[in-house]
Amino acid sequence: MIQITPHMRVFVAVDPADFRCWIPGLEAICRQIFHEDPTSGAVFAFRNRSATSLKLFFWDGEAYWCCQRKLATGRLKWWPKGDGVPLTTVDAQELVVMIWNGDPRGVFSEPWKRLKPLGPDEAKRSQHTKRDKSPHRRRSDGASGTDQPVVPG
Repeated sequence: MIQITPHMRVFVAVDPADFRCWIPGLEAICRQIFHEDPTSGAVFAFRNRSATSLKLFFWDGEAYWCCQRKLATGRLKWWPKGDGVPLTTVDAQELVVMIWNGDPRGVFSEPWKRLKPLGPDEAKRSQHTKRDKSPHRRRSDGASGTDQPVVPG
């Protein structure tokens, strides 16, 4: 299984690629046209001329992976435009939407959110609530916190 995680760098080729080329051809495109190292751990996405198929190309630390998804019907709904550049970047979540033939220009939440630290009063309430909900908490008289009697062993 291949996982696309939020920390991955994802490059998308703006122009269509010749899908007759395989791993050596895609590696050459990454190095010579994009001036990127294909062994850097980044994911490279390509589409064919008719926009009916896309390929993902990346290095897993030991070998290259080349995965192709061919649509049974229709064409890719969205592909980025480059304004004269051969390569653009997208977020990992946008790539997943593209793989499933969606339009990633929708509204997404931030991929990384900083958690707001709890104030002193909120922290005390949170700890108190957690303690009260535990069914196995010991009471001050030594009995268990459950309704079942404690049978000595």
